[in-house]
Amino acid sequence: MKSELIKQSINLFVEKGFSATSIQDIVDTIGVTKGSFYYHFKSKEALLMDIHSHYIDDLLRRQNTILDTEKSHKDKLMAVVELIIGDIEKQGAVGRVYFREIRHLKEENAAIIRGKRAAFRDNIETLLAEGIEANEFRKELQPKIITFAILGITNWSYQWFNPEGSLSVKELSAMYTDFILYGIHSSGASN
Repeated sequence: MKSELIKQSINLFVEKGFSATSIQDIVDTIGVTKGSFYYHFKSKEALLMDIHSHYIDDLLRRQNTILDTEKSHKDKLMAVVELIIGDIEKQGAVGRVYFREIRHLKEENAAIIRGKRAAFRDNIETLLAEGIEANEFRKELQPKIITFAILGITNWSYQWFNPEGSLSVKELSAMYTDFILYGIHSSGASN
């Protein structure tokens, strides 16, 4: 029941937006009462926080799995880009809710999610700094700025990328990675 409430609420939040979706709308889609909703969630905002928490916790877990490998910094960066783009195919609606509806979380909940987003971002920045130190990426780069650029191009893809369109997740990930690496790959580094 809880997973069905989450699934239907995500669909409604994408279609109508968080503010325009009522708890009644959510329960009507699966034919249950509001009591069923309140058994699992204290409020609509608590449901939204649950969606955000599960999304970012899973993303951080998978990012850490990539970062804990013995791959080169370049290969880890490629895998992180593919992770982000691959999520559009696997969890497109959740990603749209995650990026678009954070503004509806209470400040204390939004701060928790922003902290986890910052951890994801910091992991990329650290990866870039280590890659610079290992001479895989150019020395003059500013890891913080490059991190924002990477997240900017990958996260914006949630707004326009259709995995069922003419470009696959792998193709888009490869294009982005090529674009990123062309600008940051050290001429002295081996391929």
